[in-house]
Amino acid sequence: MSIKKKITDTYKKKIALIKKHNKYYYNDDKPQISDADYDKLKNEVLDLEKKNVYLKDLNIFSETLGAPPTNQFKKINHLKPMLSLSNAFDENGMIDFLKKIKNYLNIKEFDLDLISEPKIDGISATLIYENGLLKKGLSRGDGYIGEDILENLKTIKEIPKDISRQNVPKLLEIRCEIFIGKKDFYILKDKFANPRNAAGGSLRQKNPKDTSKIPLKYFAYGFGVIQPMIFEKQSEFLKRLNSWGFLTNPLSKNVKGIDEIEKQHKSLDSIRSSLDYDIDGLVFKVDDLKLQQRLGNTSNSPRWAIAYKFSAEKAITKINNIIIQVGRTGAITPVAKVDPVTVGGVVVSNATLHNEDEIKRKDIRIGDTVLIQRAGDVIPQVVSVNISKRDKKARKYIFPSKCLCGAETKKELSKNTKKRDAVRRCTKGYDCEFTAKEKLKHIVSKEAFNIDGLGKKVVDQFWNLKIIKEPSDIFKLNYNKINELEGWGDLSINNLKKAIKDAKKIPLNRFIYSIGIRHIGQENAKILAAFFLSVKEFSKLSDLKNREKILKNLNELDGIGETQVESINNFFFNKKNVIITNNLIKQLDITDYSLKSSKGKFSNKKIMFTGGFENMSRSEAKSIAENNGGKVLGSVSKKLDLLVVGDSKPTKKKINQARDLKIQIISEKEWNKILNS
Repeated sequence: MSIKKKITDTYKKKIALIKKHNKYYYNDDKPQISDADYDKLKNEVLDLEKKNVYLKDLNIFSETLGAPPTNQFKKINHLKPMLSLSNAFDENGMIDFLKKIKNYLNIKEFDLDLISEPKIDGISATLIYENGLLKKGLSRGDGYIGEDILENLKTIKEIPKDISRQNVPKLLEIRCEIFIGKKDFYILKDKFANPRNAAGGSLRQKNPKDTSKIPLKYFAYGFGVIQPMIFEKQSEFLKRLNSWGFLTNPLSKNVKGIDEIEKQHKSLDSIRSSLDYDIDGLVFKVDDLKLQQRLGNTSNSPRWAIAYKFSAEKAITKINNIIIQVGRTGAITPVAKVDPVTVGGVVVSNATLHNEDEIKRKDIRIGDTVLIQRAGDVIPQVVSVNISKRDKKARKYIFPSKCLCGAETKKELSKNTKKRDAVRRCTKGYDCEFTAKEKLKHIVSKEAFNIDGLGKKVVDQFWNLKIIKEPSDIFKLNYNKINELEGWGDLSINNLKKAIKDAKKIPLNRFIYSIGIRHIGQENAKILAAFFLSVKEFSKLSDLKNREKILKNLNELDGIGETQVESINNFFFNKKNVIITNNLIKQLDITDYSLKSSKGKFSNKKIMFTGGFENMSRSEAKSIAENNGGKVLGSVSKKLDLLVVGDSKPTKKKINQARDLKIQIISEKEWNKILNS
């Protein structure tokens, strides 16, 4: 046996042992070795990796803390999705947030009343009360489906179990953040990586008695469904929660205008270290609940709220090398390999350099001493170079003209700006193994198929072992082969089987987003799904004759422009894309897209807007039309049923086209009458 083989076998055995003890500790709650012995074993593995770089390429030491999730908790749909928040990182980000709200609501000179709340770095959960009695308690999960952790939540004494005497709504869904105080965590620090992990691990204990031993705390901050709705403002809701016995954050405060926003943000940033809980920013919400309702949500986040993060954590390090990575759209991204440095509690060894233009602009060289930052959860990035510390040996990086697969790359010409894209791209699609692998990672991601247990490192492992080569392979895995791999036992395989089985049923809009057509994000995917309605109709894009006709119709859709249409055409022009997409469709149960409302004042009507409105934005008008069963088009054609003309600068050409086609034209006043009728 060769020395390399002996080292590899020793490495694998130690990892198998670590995973075995992870199961004892996290799933069985019966540790078999001391924490010191566990840490020693873990350090031995890390030391082997350090001395034998080839071991890292095996991709089998992906996680050393925790164990694969069990199916011990029942999955339950949230009454209303728990969406993520969009982020702002500076004053300009907050100004942009306010501007977008004013544009959407079509209000000009008006300072919005906002309420600010500390953004606690904890675990989100929702409490559901029926006639004042706590009936359900769910984890956030993927935002749409959570786990039933009611009994564990009940161990938090401060959470009211019965508020039936408080004159509460029949149905009351309260959102809260669960956390562990810094002082309490100090006692547990040897068992968990950080307070957030401690809170999350405690809530997933199989036995609530074990959870009760952990000093969990909470703050209530929001709501999901309330029937009947008895509040007019977010601030009023928080005050009422207090009167019902719930704990809310005492540092919440009403603010108005960018000056007060900045003052509050700086104030809490200055005292954050003195608080007994971790906060990483402030959440600002529109206080008026009617305005919240008007603003609604995008596919990812509410338009009426934002997380204003504290300043990015920074650190100084040295660039040892620059490599390139290939993304799912073929984008070639340069990455700096740096001396490991701790930034915001995370050890960083890679930092993005964005693109070759950015490298030239900042004059970044291999061997440079640089300042890197990590803002929120985004990838660390190189901010600047310390020229005074530049070594004579530092060398310029020559950006490669070819992809890692060997294919030529190109910078595309933007039809909107008429300028070349800053990013180079490989155009081979699935024929590029690096692009193909990243496409797989996109498909299993949370926003697409959301397959728990099939993360990036597992995709890398299965790809290298040729278990998965294209998306359809995910749904016909050879579990016997997986069972032979290190770290894969009956429990983890059964969990993966269930996750993949659940993922087979997917709505049309998420399927369209998942296949990774460039320029087609979640919002565009919804617009396309509303147009096609079924996967049968969507599949007609595979046929050239059908596609030409369909693309002309897509040009009429509001929200789908020339860039998206060209991208769809390019995707389906590639024969391999068509074969892979059709293979995937055969493995799935893709549900038809259900329109927001098939019934309403504009049921089955195709509507178009031109000109500005006095009391609402075009975006809000479009949303209202869709919520009332209408479909909004972006150009005038025979299919159009109704052209709504705003008072401010309507397009005369569109009005004349509509008249020539004898399409009904109504004014803004008539539109408002229909809405109020």
